[in-house]
Amino acid sequence: MPIFRAPVQDTLFVLNDVLGYERYSNLAGFSDASPDVLEAILAEGAKLAENVMHPLNRVGDMEGCVRNDDGSVTTPKGFKEAFDQYREGGWMGLAVPAEFGGQGLPYTVHSAVGEYMSAANMALMMYPGLTQGAIAAVLVHGTDEQKATWLPKMVEGAWTGTMNLTEPHCGTDLGLLRSKAVPNGDGSYKISGQKIFISAGEHDMSDNIIHLVLARIEGAPEGVKGISLFIVPKFNIDASGNPGTRNAVSCGSIEEKMGIHGNSTCVMNYDEAHGFLLGEANGGLKAMFTMMNEARLGVGLQGLAVSEVAYQNAVAYAKDRIQGRSLTGPKAPDKKADPIIVHPDIRRKLMTMKAFNEAGRALVLWTAINSDVAHRSEDDAERRAADDHMGLMTPVVKGVLTDKGFEHAVMAQQVFGGHGYIEEHGMSQFVRDARIAMIYEGANGVQALDLVGRKLGLNGGRAVQAFFKDVGEFCEANRGDEQMAPYTKALKKGLNDLQAATMWLVQNGMSNPDNAGAASTDYMHLFGLVALGYMWGRMVKTAQDKLATGANGSADFYETKLVTGLYFMERVMPETAAHLARLSTGSATMMALAAEAF
Repeated sequence: MPIFRAPVQDTLFVLNDVLGYERYSNLAGFSDASPDVLEAILAEGAKLAENVMHPLNRVGDMEGCVRNDDGSVTTPKGFKEAFDQYREGGWMGLAVPAEFGGQGLPYTVHSAVGEYMSAANMALMMYPGLTQGAIAAVLVHGTDEQKATWLPKMVEGAWTGTMNLTEPHCGTDLGLLRSKAVPNGDGSYKISGQKIFISAGEHDMSDNIIHLVLARIEGAPEGVKGISLFIVPKFNIDASGNPGTRNAVSCGSIEEKMGIHGNSTCVMNYDEAHGFLLGEANGGLKAMFTMMNEARLGVGLQGLAVSEVAYQNAVAYAKDRIQGRSLTGPKAPDKKADPIIVHPDIRRKLMTMKAFNEAGRALVLWTAINSDVAHRSEDDAERRAADDHMGLMTPVVKGVLTDKGFEHAVMAQQVFGGHGYIEEHGMSQFVRDARIAMIYEGANGVQALDLVGRKLGLNGGRAVQAFFKDVGEFCEANRGDEQMAPYTKALKKGLNDLQAATMWLVQNGMSNPDNAGAASTDYMHLFGLVALGYMWGRMVKTAQDKLATGANGSADFYETKLVTGLYFMERVMPETAAHLARLSTGSATMMALAAEAF
């Protein structure tokens, strides 16, 4: 049976010591989540994740969801009861404004708890996760009446939400969608069409499901400029604001998937369903991106979460499984063999996962704090800088953390050897569940194109230049510190590679867009390595300061940080050079063969 323990101590270290959580106490919501309150929230979230969500993870994988003859969907045993505990605990509205029934706490706190929940049960946590995205879209783009109608019940968790983009003939290219909206003459619309891959599209855990659906109003322009976003409830709302008659939306089937079996991924049919325009007509893509951007950060968090839980199980197995003797002599002479954790190649796997997870957690939380600043600061310059950071880091967090999350799930499976291929150990599920995060909310190749094609040049490159400045100034400020030298030298080399890659794109991407496309994935991962390395630089500096001033009984924790950070700099950061070398070759060879030659 797989294990999971929420990394509360590590989260608190990053938030309180590395990122200076208390410095943001002037922002709305932060004063209500003081360090003591923050610790209590994380502890309670950890209990729910470990004791309620995690035991159902394998249940969901084995049972899956069942579509009944009437089109309703039954979720796996225990899912509804677990969701009820999540809802009753107020977790859905943790970071939602109080005026709609939320607690108004920082998005950063929501993100920290979200890692624990996703690591414990990724499929189950997709139900509230999709709802969070729908809430965000209505908050930003809804009218006052729409907010009053839909948000309180969604924030309560009595109603859940979805996002409906993809159709059978089009995925990322939403300009090809065929779903249509016909005005009813009273401000509402008839929505018709079919959507596929709709996570949490139909289930038995809430009283209503609020679908956000992309469709084209009759007569609207072709392509993405003619797309609008609509609120389409499963049940129409009666005069009292409660679910009334059934709307003309139904689950046609449940997709048979590689993983996340506990989540009902549906084919949804809309047959002149009653819907309401959200935001401006023909402005649906802008409205949907409010939801998409939040979802992309959440998916990046899923990549980290699966990597963390897979790592924890690999460590436990490596300490218990005995096989062979250490290359430097027996380490467990009282046994017939040594635990496999003594072997360097097992250590390589474990250290790689550990170094990634701890830096990835810091990167997610740093980005979450910037989200809070962007939405809550009263200083225009602070908001602009934080918004720049969010735009730049969203494709990096989504693309890099999910690519690596899957890679590390496979790596953890490899630690188990043959037992990793056997379902009862749970490693197969982590691998299968992690795979979808690389695909949905924009496949990772699309994230890389977004970074290279849109985010780098936005506002004259203001965001990327600010990032270069942050990392460069950190290296310069610590240049004279001998203890920091092994870390800052490696980080500066990575930054130099990233700057060289950026200059190469400036010089070669504009003249030949294929060069930018061919370089994009390597560039995204190069960028991710430097961002993760910067997080390690800051964590190591903090750990060194703590050790110098008295560790208060936590010396082992901080010493472990120094070793793990050094491993990242020595064994992981050098990959920046390989990414630079690859992307600098351009697109000529990649694009040379005719399609028939493949």
